[in-house]
Amino acid sequence: MLNSVVLSLAVLLSAMGADTVERAYDYYRYHPMHEISDWMEQTVKENPDVVKIVQYGQTYEKRVISLLKIGVNTGEKKKAIWMDCGIHAREWIAPAFCQYFVSQILQAYKTDPKMADMMKNMDFYVTPVLNIDGYIFTWANESTRLWRKNRSPGPADCGCFGTDLNRNFDANWGTSGISANCCGITYPGSQPVSEPEAAAVTYFVGSRIDQFLCFFTIHSYGQMLLVPYDHGNFTDPNYNELMEVGLAAAEAIKKVHGKHYKVGTSPDILYSHSGSSKDWARFSGIPLSFTFELRDNGTFAFELPEDQIQPTCEEAYSGALHIITYAHDKAFNGAVAAAVANLCAVLLAVAVTGTNQM
Repeated sequence: MLNSVVLSLAVLLSAMGADTVERAYDYYRYHPMHEISDWMEQTVKENPDVVKIVQYGQTYEKRVISLLKIGVNTGEKKKAIWMDCGIHAREWIAPAFCQYFVSQILQAYKTDPKMADMMKNMDFYVTPVLNIDGYIFTWANESTRLWRKNRSPGPADCGCFGTDLNRNFDANWGTSGISANCCGITYPGSQPVSEPEAAAVTYFVGSRIDQFLCFFTIHSYGQMLLVPYDHGNFTDPNYNELMEVGLAAAEAIKKVHGKHYKVGTSPDILYSHSGSSKDWARFSGIPLSFTFELRDNGTFAFELPEDQIQPTCEEAYSGALHIITYAHDKAFNGAVAAAVANLCAVLLAVAVTGTNQM
């Protein structure tokens, strides 16, 4: 009888374990929007002390745009990191990376003193899917899989839908790398920030611009780290620093799985274009602004197989973490060093004054 009870208990525990495994979120496959939304809710439930959902806009089709705000609530105004994924609907690896990124920083927070320190000093604002309407459309059937734009209607005399959200930001809008044809995949919209998705980012980030140390927008494909500016007529005064940080991040990426990521401005290593969110962020004053173009180099293009999700996310995480750590240490270690220097200067002045009085 005892053996029977033990066997029954073992079977029950095994079944419970299998059920737990089945219900565990799989970060290494692509998820439709409703599953990503459920994952966001579950992430808050599992980490209520450091994660909350913030709704900050609506898509053209009236879907709520939400982000995960991740960080320790200190009760004070904090510095921040921005990351958005899925601005181009067909780039499914981008939302997969945002979800992976969130899972990794939450794990690291529990075990890594450095991440715990960064979460005390900074908040992470992560939008898993910005172009929700377009992303849902790519899941409709095989014929819509490679849709890029959002789903707003074109001008009155146009029968096509969609604006390229990464051409719609107020950064040299409509001057380079765009299509004036509203049916084109790089149609920039009727005017800067005409699209509700671009407006949501512009307002949310712009209204707290002084908080942000770094702005990431995640895309595919090409294996590149793009620094401002995307328009060939402009050179960022911060170019040397951006390149130095970007090249170090690319080296960190390469150490994970040996993949080489090019680093540079879009005109130098890709093509010139205007109206990008990265350029808008940099023009607005965010010190570090990067576009990640994830795997691959064109073999699978926008239809990267699921068996490449894990290595792609692992290497990109390493690169992003390098940039984030740099931004954090520059802001906080630099502030400490400056404070120490000022204190030393004051003490020296006091000592000199005291000596003169003697």
